[in-house]
Amino acid sequence: MPLLTMAVSADDVREAAKTLQGAAHRTPVLTSTQANAITGANLFFKCENYQRVGAFKFRGAYNAISHLTQEQKKRGVVAFSSGNHAQAMALAARELEVPVTIVMPHDAPAAKLAATRGYGAEVIIYNRQKEDREAIAADLAAKHGLSIIPPYNHPHVIAGQGTSALELFEEVGELDFLFVCTGGGGLLSGCAIAANHLAPDCRVFGVEPEAGNDVQQSLRCGERVSIPVPDTIADGAQTQCVGELTFPIIRNFVEDILTVSDQQLCNQMRFFMERMKMVVEPTGCLAAAAAMSGNIDIRGARVGIIVSGGNVDAESYGDFIKRGQSLS
Repeated sequence: MPLLTMAVSADDVREAAKTLQGAAHRTPVLTSTQANAITGANLFFKCENYQRVGAFKFRGAYNAISHLTQEQKKRGVVAFSSGNHAQAMALAARELEVPVTIVMPHDAPAAKLAATRGYGAEVIIYNRQKEDREAIAADLAAKHGLSIIPPYNHPHVIAGQGTSALELFEEVGELDFLFVCTGGGGLLSGCAIAANHLAPDCRVFGVEPEAGNDVQQSLRCGERVSIPVPDTIADGAQTQCVGELTFPIIRNFVEDILTVSDQQLCNQMRFFMERMKMVVEPTGCLAAAAAMSGNIDIRGARVGIIVSGGNVDAESYGDFIKRGQSLS
């Protein structure tokens, strides 16, 4: 397949890494003897749940705001998000002294809403079943001269997210597989660019919830497919359509898109809690659940897994852990 025109390059990811130095955490890469025993592989977990705001999203948000002109920064920014991009934008904007407005769904997790407001953002609530968040943001931008920074369909956001994989490869060397949690494709496309640059033979897989497989459908159809709002506990992957900028990158550099069930996500959350002493949100478990499912033969391989975030309220977390079944 000929290369499609892409908005982001490996140089952009490297430049983003420079921008993020001293601002974003260089998150740990953890291993698990039990995970290796279950899969017969060597698994390396890139733990973005330990990133600032508890998710990889801080990388893209900070990188994108940093690239605005002084006049744009003065006027402010607007974003729309189910939670993690919202928190990331709020914190990044506060640190860069930029006014920020966030459009969030009425059913966003309470912990994410509270954190976003706590970082100083103005939050506007919408009904995701009845209203269009992008239209709301566009209207605010037009009225107040704000710059829109979407959660994934933005070149500087994509480049920033790709630094997570860049760090992973720098720390552990070449990998045979890379599994990446997937919503709108910002993290996946950024990581795929980094993987293609640093380890061209690495097989890259995106992972979505079964109920929200818009990227899988799009990749197999060869064009972007829209779906209804997915009914899944993976609230960070309730996207309805892959990004216009992320899709060409995914088509070029991603082997396939896998899916996992909500039950598998609960199982993976329980594994992380019991075996690795980590709190990981459902969306953050997508990649690990697929890698540990046995559906892809990774025996004997070196496998990278992006754990995308750990923002989940205590009540929901307890319910998910109770639903989870042991993987060992």
